[in-house]
Amino acid sequence: MITLITYDITDPKRLNNLRGFLKEFGLRTQKSVFECDIDDIALKRIRAYCRENLDIAKDSVRIYKLCNRCINKVVLSGTGLKVTQLDYMIV
Repeated sequence: MITLITYDITDPKRLNNLRGFLKEFGLRTQKSVFECDIDDIALKRIRAYCRENLDIAKDSVRIYKLCNRCINKVVLSGTGLKVTQLDYMIV
């Protein structure tokens, strides 16, 4: 499932650690946005990481699941690729 993850992290160390962690799951399409093609197990890993490593009083992470019908309605203005345009496999 295509999943959009956005974040606002207040501490630079936590921010860099989260970015590095999310690179395992998808493509960083904007400064605070990752688009991922993941399953429920990967989503659980991401949620667990956030619970264990972020400050819930200061940081924010939003996770949006996009259905196949919705992903085809994504409008892109400017440069960049949609996740559906990528040809890759997570091993």
